[in-house]
Amino acid sequence: MGKLNLKKKARLKRKKRIRKHLIGTQRRPRLNVFRSSKHIYAQVIDDGHGRTLAAASSLEKVVKEQPKFENKVAVADFVGKLLGERAIKKGLKKVVFDRGGFLFHGRIKAVSEGARKAGLDF
Repeated sequence: MGKLNLKKKARLKRKKRIRKHLIGTQRRPRLNVFRSSKHIYAQVIDDGHGRTLAAASSLEKVVKEQPKFENKVAVADFVGKLLGERAIKKGLKKVVFDRGGFLFHGRIKAVSEGARKAGLDF
């Protein structure tokens, strides 16, 4: 077993532990964040119906059309703002933040701060 595999297993274990307590409802959906080494993905999910209500990622054309970002944290902040704006358009104000087993710092924190700047409450 490689080091990477152990790290991934540990993250998935944390994710499972976190998800025991977080449930996205129609009134207060779950804002889920996933980061890979290059990109970041965020979506607002209603677990009751199993539907994604809003989504944003660093792979989108809107993000790529922006002037060059300083670093990946700046990209994550922009993705958070984008997701927040899309969620507000759909009439969502309150969400539950699901960090997906990642530590709450760096890019994960930037997504949450961007979403808060856009007007989401959590």
